[in-house]
Amino acid sequence: MTTGVAPRQEFVYLGTRITVYGANKGEGLPEHSHPFDHAASCQVGSCVIRVNKTEFVLTPNSRPVVLPALIPHEIEALENGTVFTNILPR
Repeated sequence: MTTGVAPRQEFVYLGTRITVYGANKGEGLPEHSHPFDHAASCQVGSCVIRVNKTEFVLTPNSRPVVLPALIPHEIEALENGTVFTNILPR
């Protein structure tokens, strides 16, 4: 079970909301959904995104993952010091 974390930084740029999270192993965003598509990426460490019983492991070398609207998903850090970002419509 993923332990929730609060955003480390959040800002709006050109109509897009950028939310940056810092998490240790087992922390992240428990299962949730949004009424809009959004993307997630990993800047430091590694994390797993779980959606539709599928897991995507992200590292700084990974391409961002687009998460469709209304589909439950979660993001969990796989190591201490992980930093991941959500890119959402404002």
